[in-house]
Amino acid sequence: MKRVLISFVALALVAGCGVRPTEVLDGGAPASGIPEGMRIYFASDQGLRGVSRPGNEVTSLEAVVKLLMAGPNEAELAAGLADLTAITGEFSATAAEGQVTVRLPRTPVGGVAGMAAGQLVCSLARAESLLHGTRPDAVRVTVVAQGGTVGPYQCSQFLAG
Repeated sequence: MKRVLISFVALALVAGCGVRPTEVLDGGAPASGIPEGMRIYFASDQGLRGVSRPGNEVTSLEAVVKLLMAGPNEAELAAGLADLTAITGEFSATAAEGQVTVRLPRTPVGGVAGMAAGQLVCSLARAESLLHGTRPDAVRVTVVAQGGTVGPYQCSQFLAG
């Protein structure tokens, strides 16, 4: 009986499990981590989505706010992206050691709440990482608007996980 069992196990090992050999399959490009270059964030039905702005060199945090205010391009609009921020009038943005403060004295605080705040926070976090080498997930953004202050926030608080 023992020999039969050993023979059966040996036969099973030789026969394999029925999986036939295949050619080498290409698994695609390896994961690359955080994409290079500037990204700004717009709202969608699934939450915030970052879109590349490869032709735009980041020179200041204010330039990023202007990019966001310009809104999605035609292709992004067609894909269902929207700018929910309601930034009006003057604004300024400063950073020190990963702490970003954006001042919007003529924008009601409600215009930068919820997902609109997320758009601003994630876009500024990305810009701060490009400008000063701070990890985007370490950047904290505070928004001082007409009628109140929101934050400090990190981008991860707004991204669907």
